[in-house]
Amino acid sequence: MKKRVVPGHVLATEIPDVVIQRLPLYQRTLSLMSKEGVEVVSSFRLGELLGSTPAQIRKDLSYFGRFGKQGTGYDVSYLADRVKQILGLEKEWPMALVGVGRLGQAIARYPGFAAAGFRIVALFDTDPEKVGKRVEGIAIQSVEEMPQALKAEDIQIAILAVPADRAQPVTDLLLEGGVKAILNYAPISLLRVPPDIVVRSIDPVLVLQSMTFYLNSY
Repeated sequence: MKKRVVPGHVLATEIPDVVIQRLPLYQRTLSLMSKEGVEVVSSFRLGELLGSTPAQIRKDLSYFGRFGKQGTGYDVSYLADRVKQILGLEKEWPMALVGVGRLGQAIARYPGFAAAGFRIVALFDTDPEKVGKRVEGIAIQSVEEMPQALKAEDIQIAILAVPADRAQPVTDLLLEGGVKAILNYAPISLLRVPPDIVVRSIDPVLVLQSMTFYLNSY
């Protein structure tokens, strides 16, 4: 596995995953504050806005360098830019979407991705009746063409919106095409991938089921 150094000269493998997952929340909050004209913010105020503690804020940010001064706080605009750089959000990321059913079409039409710097540039499906049709101006391709098409577009991020029984075979094709990060909507517990591949799974049903535990306990 290649060791990647993030801005601040820290190995990515040395940073806890929970910290990395909190960084986008920092970036969103700081960007909104900057737009509102806030110039300086304390770790205490950031903690209030993010449901965290000042100590946790300072510890998270310390992985990437020194950004604030005790008694002064953080320069909001500067810190927002630095977190954006750390997350690699200074450029646009092309993405592939696999599975263009009802969920896939909703994802393809979601404007929030492009606004955040992520652009779906390729669509794939296993249904031959869908191949050749267009969604948001993008032609749907067969998954059989996927490895070559991904390499041609240098796509490293893919969104998976296929049934559970197709998730692993499609994932294998994504890896063959050079994809390094997968956002998984398929209802499957685990995708088998090498340790250097990043997978994030989203399953609204599981979340709802965890919520009903609390409702059932009242």
